[in-house]
Amino acid sequence: YSKLNEVMKQIGVSEIEALNRPFNFEIHDAVAKTPVEEKDKKGKIVEVIQKGYYLKDKVIRHSKVVVGE
Repeated sequence: YSKLNEVMKQIGVSEIEALNRPFNFEIHDAVAKTPVEEKDKKGKIVEVIQKGYYLKDKVIRHSKVVVGE
């Protein structure tokens, strides 16, 4: 596993940081919405279902996320 991660880093694959970030339709796929009590979490990602990845600066897999409303 660690060897695979090292190879992925060498070729330029990196994870899309999503948790607690504002929803961006260009890099995230919203699979669900959930009500949240905190106002600062509205419109932000509260859970990551599947991680997304960049290859250098291009999205190769969108993050599947749950967005607070």
